Amino acid sequence: MTAPVYPAWSNAPARTLAHHDSDETVGIASASVDDRRARAGGHNELEREPGKALWRLVLEQFDDALVKVLLAAAAVSLALAYAEGGAEEGLAAYAEPAVIALILVLNAIVGVWQESNAERALDALKEMQSEHAKCLRDGRWNGSLEARELVPGDVVELKTGDRVPADCRVIRLKTATVRVEQASLTGESVAVDKRVESVKDEDIELQGKTCMLFAGTAVSNGCCLCVVNSTGMSTEIGKIQSQIKEASEEEEDTPLKQKLDRFGESLTMMIGVICLLVWLINYRHFVQFEFKAGSTIPSVAFDLVKCTYYFKIAIALAVAAIPEGLPAVITTCLALGTRKMAKKNAIVRKLPSVETLGCTSVICSDKTGTLTTNQMSAVKLITVRDETHLTTYTVEGTTYNPTEGGVVGAPKKLDASLRAIAKISALCNGAQLEYKNDAYKCVGEPTEGALKVLCEKIGLDDMRGVAKKRSSKPEQHAQIVCDMIESAHDVRATLEFDRDRKSMSVIASEKTDSKRGSANELLVKGAPEVLLERCAFVQMPDGATAPLSATMRNVILNEQATMARDALRCLAFAKKVSLGDLSSYDGSEKHKAHKVLKDPSAYASIESDLIFVGMTGLRDPPRPEVAGAIKACHTAGIRVIVITGDNKLTAEAICTEIGVFKSSADVKGKSFTGREFAAMSKSKQLKALLGEGGRVFSRTEPKHKQDIVRLLRDSGDVVAMTGDGVNDAPALKLADIGIAMGIAGTEVAKEASDMVLADDNFSTIVEAVSEGRSIYNNMKAFIRYMISSNVGEVVSIFLTAALGMPEGLVPVQLLWVNLVTDGPPATALGFNPPDKDIMTKPPRRKDEDLLSNWVMFRYAVVGLYVGVATVGAFAIWFTRTSFMGIDLSQDGHTPVTFKQLTNWGECASWKNFKGGKFTAGGVAYSYTGKHACDYFEAGKVKASTLSLTVLVAIEMFNALNALSEDGSLVTMPPWRNPYLLIAMLVSFGSHFLIMYVPYFAEIFSIVPLDFNEWMLVLLCAAPVCLIDEVLKVFGRVSARRELKARLGY
Repeated sequence: MTAPVYPAWSNAPARTLAHHDSDETVGIASASVDDRRARAGGHNELEREPGKALWRLVLEQFDDALVKVLLAAAAVSLALAYAEGGAEEGLAAYAEPAVIALILVLNAIVGVWQESNAERALDALKEMQSEHAKCLRDGRWNGSLEARELVPGDVVELKTGDRVPADCRVIRLKTATVRVEQASLTGESVAVDKRVESVKDEDIELQGKTCMLFAGTAVSNGCCLCVVNSTGMSTEIGKIQSQIKEASEEEEDTPLKQKLDRFGESLTMMIGVICLLVWLINYRHFVQFEFKAGSTIPSVAFDLVKCTYYFKIAIALAVAAIPEGLPAVITTCLALGTRKMAKKNAIVRKLPSVETLGCTSVICSDKTGTLTTNQMSAVKLITVRDETHLTTYTVEGTTYNPTEGGVVGAPKKLDASLRAIAKISALCNGAQLEYKNDAYKCVGEPTEGALKVLCEKIGLDDMRGVAKKRSSKPEQHAQIVCDMIESAHDVRATLEFDRDRKSMSVIASEKTDSKRGSANELLVKGAPEVLLERCAFVQMPDGATAPLSATMRNVILNEQATMARDALRCLAFAKKVSLGDLSSYDGSEKHKAHKVLKDPSAYASIESDLIFVGMTGLRDPPRPEVAGAIKACHTAGIRVIVITGDNKLTAEAICTEIGVFKSSADVKGKSFTGREFAAMSKSKQLKALLGEGGRVFSRTEPKHKQDIVRLLRDSGDVVAMTGDGVNDAPALKLADIGIAMGIAGTEVAKEASDMVLADDNFSTIVEAVSEGRSIYNNMKAFIRYMISSNVGEVVSIFLTAALGMPEGLVPVQLLWVNLVTDGPPATALGFNPPDKDIMTKPPRRKDEDLLSNWVMFRYAVVGLYVGVATVGAFAIWFTRTSFMGIDLSQDGHTPVTFKQLTNWGECASWKNFKGGKFTAGGVAYSYTGKHACDYFEAGKVKASTLSLTVLVAIEMFNALNALSEDGSLVTMPPWRNPYLLIAMLVSFGSHFLIMYVPYFAEIFSIVPLDFNEWMLVLLCAAPVCLIDEVLKVFGRVSARRELKARLGY
């Protein structure tokens, strides 16, 4: 239960304290804590939901159509093996149910492991909570009160480095400024200034609640007193936990699982119908009706043994139809896909997500750190050229690496303005550049880090040896230019930034050998519109100063407006050389000017009559590769929607630059704030979301992101959502595939996601989508391969039963083919190279069937041939001593007529049937006399071996057909996938092993073949390639016709 939240942000501190019955100087009474906690709904902590019981997790793994089919097959196979006396055949009788059961157990183990890790996002969220707080109760401060003990009304003190323990209302600032790092909650790229003043709008977004501090965020600068407004699940972070839980409950099966479920249901129905049909076709063998003279009621003779025999044939057909190895091969293929993606910096946490990426139709991306570098950079630099004109420099580079780019057009011998800007950037600055783990990083405010990089790019008058030192020892010389400037100056005092004067300055002097030293100067940076008001002069390139005229003031302000329209954050530089008493200030408290510096209200007067030096435009720039990735998305039919907590103007400018919008004019009707979107009706929201082109949503809150993802999913889109903050976690959980940032991402976001980007780069998502499409195509290839093979097995058993021939393939042989012989080629098809045009095709539909009607027809044709060839080889050996020039008489087998072969069940009533004999592997087999009829049962071993070997050979040739859905073997030769050739050798090698090693041959009821019999095998198997080549021609024609229709030719 969550308590209602008082809108403290829109009420004055005194009113908020009164509402909570608290006092700034006393706090609350300890006696009231229990009652307050009860009203607040419990302790100040996030709820922990009880996890699912292990037995329930295990059971859920079997709630799958394909798994149920396999489970039923295993149960019936086990029952038959036991009923027929499995002890006589040893372990071989139980091989089939045992292997199927092993596959199901392994599948369940993987599923339980994934499920048990799925809800760790909530645990990661709890880790963000503060453990202790400095709290005022009964007029006494407790510096180590457990944060979980806080209640609404508690007065707490927060200072630099503290993690905020609850949602609090600022009641008094103890320093000039308080800044809070709340990017993980709101998506704002820089630390936010907090103030005491309330806001007018009670419904304002989180970013606008400038007098509130939120649980889980961190104080980056300053100290303040606050009153706790809400705790536990009523805090913003608590609401996010509730949203994550709700999103978990809304999770749907992945597109792959939906397809496999539909496939499993169709397979179940098909198997049931065919099994029943086969059993009924052969009813005459175990049920006979006789009409006696004078009776209208027939007598029924029922043969239980034969009924069981044909039931066993029906079960064998079911085993043949079920692709037992499919779950294992799919898991292997997805695992291989995760390895490929990991090499491209995309770390997949949940295997099915690999395939989901392939059908992504919309990417909802965060801006900061994903589309941009999340490293503030100066991109434009302005100095004064003369009394009416400015000089504009372009600053290259998009990261904190000072060696990337420079100031384009800057003179080799720096003018006075550039030297002054470099000095101000280095000295009026609290950030540091570091080189760690092969990358430059900023420690401190990102804006100040960007100014340090600007200083490094401007450089010094004498740059000899600087580049060499930096490249040889970057860890020591990451900011060598700034260090050299700092070493040449003494900073006497710092006039901290405050929101009223919107500037910061330092009093510094140049180090000299003279005892008197040099005079101090004031170095200032701040907001241009405010700083210009306090400027009286401008600096010229030669160092001279001139009065700041109204004309020059307007020129500078116009330039600032232009940069603002380009979404640049502007900072102006100024200095002052005539400081009066401060000119000789040495930092000592005894100095007569020290009193002035102790009074922050005097800072504005100190920063007056300034000399304007220049201005820079900063921004978090787009990653260089993002524009190409956005273009690739457009080509692939994937829409890009940017959802950010940043302001609207910045978001629109970045989106226009990277290609989400064609131009600034294209933005109209496609850019909305979170509040604007939330105020729309559902029909208007859908209209705003759907349609051609990209969209951008700015100043969004977690609920807005969820609503956008939910609407897109409801409209049939497959949504990939990126994010790094706590505020992104619910939407990451809700999306079809949630993608978290590996570098800047919080643990909450990572645990809620399906995939983590190791490099935080949008272009990595596009590469992952391409890989996902490739994996899906390869998955379809091996599914087609396995299904066509299984259809062949079904046709083989069906024809055998329909014609009344002896059973050609026994269940253990079918299991061997489906698991061992088919397995390696099917897995190797997962290594098929991607099609060259894979990212020029539109995303496939979410409800697209795994196998289209054309593919089903094609593999029905192929399967029909497989069945005919397999049964044909069996019949040829029994009825012929030669076939198409191949001599089959060398084994001395006794041929029978086709009629005898198809009526072998009546053998006992035949007169003058002498049986038959043959040799195999140097062993003579004879079935004559009273054992003559055994020639069709035990004596079928050679014919059964031929049938099995033809099936294996056809499936190897069929694997070559599966290299491409429609591409000919001429254009897609087998060596394009060397793994497939190796897999075919492994499969053939395995077959040779069981055929020519007597122990295995006995288990699988087969015998060795001679050279001529192998020729018969190849003659029966090879035509499958020709048949599929012809079918591929029709497939290519159909594909071209569909493409022309789509492109409007």
